Amino acid sequence: MGPVSTGTVLLAEPRGYCAGVDRAVVAVERALEHYDETVYVRHEIVHNKYVVDRLREKGAVFVDEVDEVPEGSLVIFSAHGISPAVREMAKQRNLRTIDATCPLVTKVHKEAVRFAREDYDILLVGHEGHEEVEGTAGEAPEHVQIVNGPEDVDSVQVRDPEKVVWLSQTTLSVDETMETVDLLRKRFPKLQSPPSDDICYATQNRQVAVKKIAPESDLVLVVGSPNSSNSVRLMEVALEAGAPQAHRIDSVQELRDEWFDGVSTVGVTSGASVPEVLVQQLLQELERRGYGDVKPVRTATEDLMFSLPRELRVEMRAAGEVDTRQRASARRAQES
Repeated sequence: MGPVSTGTVLLAEPRGYCAGVDRAVVAVERALEHYDETVYVRHEIVHNKYVVDRLREKGAVFVDEVDEVPEGSLVIFSAHGISPAVREMAKQRNLRTIDATCPLVTKVHKEAVRFAREDYDILLVGHEGHEEVEGTAGEAPEHVQIVNGPEDVDSVQVRDPEKVVWLSQTTLSVDETMETVDLLRKRFPKLQSPPSDDICYATQNRQVAVKKIAPESDLVLVVGSPNSSNSVRLMEVALEAGAPQAHRIDSVQELRDEWFDGVSTVGVTSGASVPEVLVQQLLQELERRGYGDVKPVRTATEDLMFSLPRELRVEMRAAGEVDTRQRASARRAQES
């Protein structure tokens, strides 16, 4: 079937980069500019192949663990956060560190520490093996149980049903998380909630936006890497919200012709670690396929910006450098 000449694109807003991702990526960029030495990064700074590849081209060296970093070198911790054990290992190796953990993830870490100090059993709703979950659980391993989803609820065991609290990974589906929490509360009626919502504002906003476009779309395309939890959740949310089909793609190279059979309206969004250049490439390809009528659908406006990691700000200030984050963000968004 040839391209549909009157095809429509519903473009979700907000989409793409959140404040925590922007902060982490700019931190690596500025470190590469500032330091006349190799800059190591533990794990992917954010879960996006394009971003990681671009930073690698600029000189960043990505490692799985800090024991791969030469003693005394500089290492940046990713936006997903680390456990105290990783921090201690870096200290033992005399590494200089820049912590690019998203402040919203840091908030969950602090909650875990506080509730553990008060001797609560902490039920951490999240995906076992995800870097963020490993970091949060590592703050209080004796107190934390990971609950992957509703299917895990029946196997949860606590010491005292009167002293139980739930926390969550920041990038989960809001609906699925609350389904899990509701089931946990049926088992443990005194289950406490975190002082404030753990699922980050950007994750929630992107899910609300995709819920808006999904029922009106024949196909929803989510730009994001397969290891990006929030991108995968967006695809799932689109299907749950009524999209007949939804697919996550890293780039336009992953599009399949059969997806477009009988499709007149395509919904488009992107995960919180995805630069806008990838969405623009997708829109160009959709226009080539006949979907040239792009209609933005806005459900929220975001203007939050986090300051750079403290260690980097101190270094830059000492060198008389100015934080040009906004210019760096604008430049990066326009890169092709």
